[in-house]
Amino acid sequence: MTIIAPQTDVEAEVADFKPLSAQEAQQWRTRHPVQSPWRVIVLQTFVGALAAVVVGWIAGRSAAGWSAAYGALAVVVPSMLFVRGLARQRGAASAGAAAAGFFMWEMAKIVLAVALLAAAPRLVPGLSWLALLAGMVVTMKTYWIGLLFPSGVLKPSGKDKS
Repeated sequence: MTIIAPQTDVEAEVADFKPLSAQEAQQWRTRHPVQSPWRVIVLQTFVGALAAVVVGWIAGRSAAGWSAAYGALAVVVPSMLFVRGLARQRGAASAGAAAAGFFMWEMAKIVLAVALLAAAPRLVPGLSWLALLAGMVVTMKTYWIGLLFPSGVLKPSGKDKS
């Protein structure tokens, strides 16, 4: 009997796939706990506020600080809407419904962010677009820091290693 080699990389991956047993799946879940997206939003809020203070201090104008704060707000508020929307659709009927919900909430997030930016000249007196952009970029990049350090990574383990 001859064995036919897989034709594509996908077929090779499918051939190598081995489902986890219930015990192996439980061990994997223990090693990889679910992270709350709210933790990232709290981190973004903190870093956005810090960026606003630093920008205001460097520029020597409170208007620059408020502009940076508004830029951070234009990132955090749409992210909150997105996370809240996805949390409400947990347990979707199918994978297709889950994907459609994800894209719908992502679109709502983008529309809200654009609306907040369009309203900025009327809502922020003495608006500095450069400071607003700095606040937005710093706040957006904070997302990756939150993902690089999952919850519990920076906490002491409580185990004495002596």
